[in-house]
Amino acid sequence: MHEVFEHTADLGLRIRAADLDALFAEAAAALFETIVPDLASVRPVRRVDVDLAGTDREFLLFDWLKELLFHFDVDKLLLARFNVHVRDDGLTGSAWGEPLDRQRHVLEHEVKAITYHGLRVERTPDGWLAEVIVDI
Repeated sequence: MHEVFEHTADLGLRIRAADLDALFAEAAAALFETIVPDLASVRPVRRVDVDLAGTDREFLLFDWLKELLFHFDVDKLLLARFNVHVRDDGLTGSAWGEPLDRQRHVLEHEVKAITYHGLRVERTPDGWLAEVIVDI
């Protein structure tokens, strides 16, 4: 589950999930729903693999989302399905999507960057919580 909250000229994403893997996958979905609200319109025809090293969960989440946003910025690749495995020393993830098709994909926000401001990943009594602010 995720929700959006306003943050001056930026947009905040609040993500909740039962486990860390699901949290990172849901954060990626929240990021791309900010760009194209109808993720169901994105077909999973192209795969992107990501392998990141790191022990700090906040920085790992930042790097994961930044890597995915890079594929949108450079390749115009919309991503809609995510599989992530977070380890103590990093993460391995895959994302599926397709190139932007302006005939079928309606864009809502241009996400310029992931920010460090307010970035958090923490365990809660119900699972995990993350907050990420994106520059739009």
